[in-house]
Amino acid sequence: MKLGIVGAGMIVHDVLSFLPQVKSIEITAICSRKSSYEKAKQLAEQARIPLVYEDLEAMLEDDKVDAIYIGVPNNQHFALAKMALLAKKHVLVEKPFTSNHQEALVLASLAKQQACILYEAVSTHHLPNMLHLKKDVSKLGEIRIVTLNYSQYSSRYDAFKQGIVAPAFDPKLSGGALMDLNIYNMDFVLNLFGEPTNVEYFANVQKGIDTSGILILEYPTFKCVCTGAKDCKAPLFNSIQGEKGSIIIQTSVSTLINYQLIMNDGSHKQSSANEGETFNYSEGNHRMYDVFVEFERIVREDDRAQAQKMLDLSVLSMKVQTEARMKAGIVFPADLQEVA
Repeated sequence: MKLGIVGAGMIVHDVLSFLPQVKSIEITAICSRKSSYEKAKQLAEQARIPLVYEDLEAMLEDDKVDAIYIGVPNNQHFALAKMALLAKKHVLVEKPFTSNHQEALVLASLAKQQACILYEAVSTHHLPNMLHLKKDVSKLGEIRIVTLNYSQYSSRYDAFKQGIVAPAFDPKLSGGALMDLNIYNMDFVLNLFGEPTNVEYFANVQKGIDTSGILILEYPTFKCVCTGAKDCKAPLFNSIQGEKGSIIIQTSVSTLINYQLIMNDGSHKQSSANEGETFNYSEGNHRMYDVFVEFERIVREDDRAQAQKMLDLSVLSMKVQTEARMKAGIVFPADLQEVA
């Protein structure tokens, strides 16, 4: 795969730290807006990327690029992905997929029309530990309670309180705690259990944006509480509780370093001193490594069925987060615009 990268911010720096390890992907170009063009040039030099653009249309016309990764602020995902799809390029979009559900629907329809792969870069879905955890959930019996907490005091929160608004706190850029952190919790649950019967979001709102909040997802047999915070912190702890046992995760689900399976009948025990059994199938790769590996495989093998399955999950994610935000009174400029 000949991959072009869009963006020159922190997430792109992170991606470039491991992407050369994915031998089936060749990074052929990078594109950034004029204001950060020098950063893009520096990144290109460091990562030995041969082509640097400040005009996305020009990069999309280049036959040295057959797919692009979009790593820019949230509010730009829709427009840039649409441009790429219209140019018949396969697209990998950084999470969250779009600003709202309507944008996601439009992109999904366009991808089908253009016969292109459209994919969201959600690390949780592809982690080896997640693939095994999905199987182990069936051992828990009827699920009753799911509790997830991703609270991380932001290094930009103090500046935010003083009036300096970073993208992650900017409603104009589709920021906020739900879109930045709690989206991982939400996507984790949607992947495991599908669409909830009801959604509620109780947010702490400052300056029109949620700096923290509690997302409630209701299912026929259980309730789920997802906490995401950028204005406070606590030890990370996640649990899935069923009638026969539970799964405990003591890292964010975005990294899912390991998980513990505890059965009520004591059938999973390492020793008398340790309740439960800890599982780790990770191979030590960067948390996003498997996303790019899978994206390249799907494009190479033209695995439309898997691509559609994951795209449907992304569209559902945007449906749930949009409903949640609206109930909390958090409105983005993108919500007020008609999309087509």
